[in-house]
Amino acid sequence: MDAQGRGRADDVDPADQWVLNPRTGEYELRLSPSAPQPPVPGPRTQGRRTSTPGREVPPQRRRRAEPEAPAPGRRGRRPEKKKSRGKRVLLWTGGSMAFVVLVAGVGGYVYLKHLEGNVSTTDVGTAGSSSFKKDEAFNILIIGTDKRTGEGNEGYGDKGSVGHADTNILLHVAEDRSNATALSIPRDLIVNIPDCETTQEDGTKKVIPGSSGVRFNQSLGDLGRDAGCTMRTVTETTGIKPDHFVMADFNAVKTLTSAVGGVDVCVEHAVDDPKSHLKLPAGESTVEGERALAFVRTRHAFGNEGDLDRIKVQQQFLGSLMRKMASSDTLTSPTKLVKLAEAATEALTVDTAIRKVGTLKDMALELKKVPTKNITFTTVPVVDNPAEKIKATVVVNEAKGPQVFDMIKNDISFTEVEQKQKKEKAAVAARLKGAKSAPGEVRVRVMNGGAPAGSAQQELAYLQTQAGVAKSENAGNAPAELARTTLEYAPDQADQARALAEILGLSGAAMKPGESVTNSQGLPTMTLTLGKDFKGAGVKLDAASVKKPDLDNESTADQKQCAS
Repeated sequence: MDAQGRGRADDVDPADQWVLNPRTGEYELRLSPSAPQPPVPGPRTQGRRTSTPGREVPPQRRRRAEPEAPAPGRRGRRPEKKKSRGKRVLLWTGGSMAFVVLVAGVGGYVYLKHLEGNVSTTDVGTAGSSSFKKDEAFNILIIGTDKRTGEGNEGYGDKGSVGHADTNILLHVAEDRSNATALSIPRDLIVNIPDCETTQEDGTKKVIPGSSGVRFNQSLGDLGRDAGCTMRTVTETTGIKPDHFVMADFNAVKTLTSAVGGVDVCVEHAVDDPKSHLKLPAGESTVEGERALAFVRTRHAFGNEGDLDRIKVQQQFLGSLMRKMASSDTLTSPTKLVKLAEAATEALTVDTAIRKVGTLKDMALELKKVPTKNITFTTVPVVDNPAEKIKATVVVNEAKGPQVFDMIKNDISFTEVEQKQKKEKAAVAARLKGAKSAPGEVRVRVMNGGAPAGSAQQELAYLQTQAGVAKSENAGNAPAELARTTLEYAPDQADQARALAEILGLSGAAMKPGESVTNSQGLPTMTLTLGKDFKGAGVKLDAASVKKPDLDNESTADQKQCAS
């Protein structure tokens, strides 16, 4: 059957019907002239199809209404949408990348709806965000469970498991898309799981009681906890709220790696693990399908055979998979793109806020903007659980963990990120250069734009009693919350702005040339709006001055490493 479900003698691979147009740089559906021509997705006017530059549009003719055709690559009746279930994956931006390249380049409406039908969803309520916004920083919690699903996966995970949060990565994407951080959360991290509301199959709500001092992996599956409970546990533990979640199964690793023709990995020593059945020679190898799954699942081939060492190997694997998916061999192959799109969407379970294919496309496009050299893989800093004689679990390292969490919350990169435009960088830096007024001449009103309650008054007290800025006042709450603190000032107040920036440790990016306002005495004044990055009265605010803690496990997606 052809792409429209009508009988024909030849059997054409749908992927081969998508052709790269060198003029537009997009893939287009091209069928042979003798074949019945399907409608070409595109803008419509009063029910009539309009032509699109670079596309072949067949002559219009009347035709009877027909049943919806199976999507390309499918034969016969379309399968029912799978119900939401716990799934297992090491899936990150790579699967999304494959999906977005196909969606953005091809734009086939019927095929996009087919892909949307592949995706399963879970309602997490208020645990995440209600929508996705392209102009904001966002956090995606990637969850892999130990539940056995699919053929050939009997050797992985725990038999009879309800599906715990076995692998967890909190992916933070910066607001300006210059960088991202993939923070692995150990499954054996001791945490407090809060009460969480879940949506049952019949649509009713049920609150699952929380638990104290338990492993992180119990935030999913135990007592009927869903992905929303895992999201709430992340917020409870790190102070970072995930906006959305993604889950996928073992089969995603198999199908994604096979779709791209394998992923390059490297091991320092030959591997022969009878438990995972992984056999690799020392040096570089290419793994796909079953061997790829064995590589990311093995615990006995590397390090001290613990979960923390397996996390390192998984991060190296993900970096290699990302590089392969971004390669020209993948991005210019219609066959690979179709296979990747199918594999990614069939493997996914997501929250209802991002279930639409258009939303997934937008999110993937934003992820695709981040350079691989600025995607940092790291792990929550931990130490052995002091309450245990035989060490089996870990707790957050209080000397390093809070600073890592704060950097992510405040959208601070773990890598050195270049400004997109040198001129812009120079202009921002120039705001700090020039004459500065004496503190007693600085006139400013302080507003709370996302900082903890009472912060404006605390900062005002610091300015007046310790910094000598007597001409300051509390202006209450700002109209909207800000991620970062800003100082708005008129051109003739630049010397005052530079003085206040020096006192508070503001960067040039925090200084916003604009207009002055009138204070309570009717005099022109600057406006200091404390954002979510506010750390406390008198604490310097310049993100560039933040010193990153020394981390035991850190790498970037562009680095090639050998597992040991």
